[in-house]
Amino acid sequence: MRTRNQRTLARSLECTGVGIFTNADVKIRFCPAPENHGIQFVRTDLAGSQPIPALIEYAVFKQRRTAIEFQGASVEMIEHVMAALAGMQIDNCRIEINAPEAPCFDGSSQELSLEFLEAGIVEQPFKRDVICIEQPVSVEDDSGSFIQAKPLNRSVMAVGYYLNYGEDSPIPPQCLTLEINPDTWMNQLAFSRTFVLEEEVEAMRGLGYGLKLSAEDLLVIGQQGVIDNELRTLDECVRHKILDCLGDFALIGCDLQGYFCAQQSGHALNRELIKKIKSTHQSRLSETAWKVA
Repeated sequence: MRTRNQRTLARSLECTGVGIFTNADVKIRFCPAPENHGIQFVRTDLAGSQPIPALIEYAVFKQRRTAIEFQGASVEMIEHVMAALAGMQIDNCRIEINAPEAPCFDGSSQELSLEFLEAGIVEQPFKRDVICIEQPVSVEDDSGSFIQAKPLNRSVMAVGYYLNYGEDSPIPPQCLTLEINPDTWMNQLAFSRTFVLEEEVEAMRGLGYGLKLSAEDLLVIGQQGVIDNELRTLDECVRHKILDCLGDFALIGCDLQGYFCAQQSGHALNRELIKKIKSTHQSRLSETAWKVA
C-alpha cells in the first residue's frame, strides 16, 4: 500500500460562474485548510450556517447531480469541484460559496484545475488516509447499469468506463480505462465537459434549468452531432463519465487504490458503491495503516 502526505492550497483563490439547476450567479472561494480538515463547504449567504463536510454521510439525492446537506444548508452540483480537488490531490480545503449550487464553468473541471495550479499546492506533515480494495465490491440497478471495485496488483486507482446508449443514440459507444493521478487528470480528464441530448434540453428548460446557459457552455448533442460547439476528443463523453466517478468517489474522504469498472453508472450508483466500500472498511479503521494521522 502506497501512502502520501496530505496537501492543501498555498493561497486562497476565487472564481465566479453560473449554476445549471438554480441559474444562480455564484461566487466560490477556495481557502487553505489545516491537516485532517478534509473538504468542507460553507454557505456564506446563509447567516450562521455550519460547514458541510464533503463526505458520503452528508450526501442527499438529487437527479443527475451530487449534493450534500447539513443542518438545513446544502450545496449541489459539487461533483466537478470534487473531481478537480481529487484529481489535483488537494485533501484539505475550506470552500466558501454564496449560492446553493457550484458554478458550471464550461461544463468541465479544467478552469478550476488551472486555478489550483496557479495558486500552488503544498504538502502537509500528516499522511493521507488510504483504502485499498482487497475484495470485489459491486452495485447495480434494474436497468443493467453497474459499477464494481476490484483489487489491483499496484498501489494506484484506475477507472474503466463503458458507455453505450444504444443504436439510436447520437452518442456512439465509448470505452476508456485510465490510471488516476495529477498528470492524467490534467492531460486526459479535466477538460471533458458535461453533455446532454438536444431533446433533453427543452425538458430541462421547462423545469427552469439552464436558463443562463447556451449550447456553447457545455455539450449539447443532437442527431447530427454536437450543436454550436466542438468535441475536445472523440471520446469526450466517456471521459466526462470518469470525471464524474472521480468526483463522487472523493466523498469517501480518503484515497482509493484498486480498479473501478463501470457500465452506464451515474451519480446515484457511484455514491452507493462508495457507501458500501466505506461501511466494509469502517470497522477496520483503527487496525489498518490507512488511518495514520
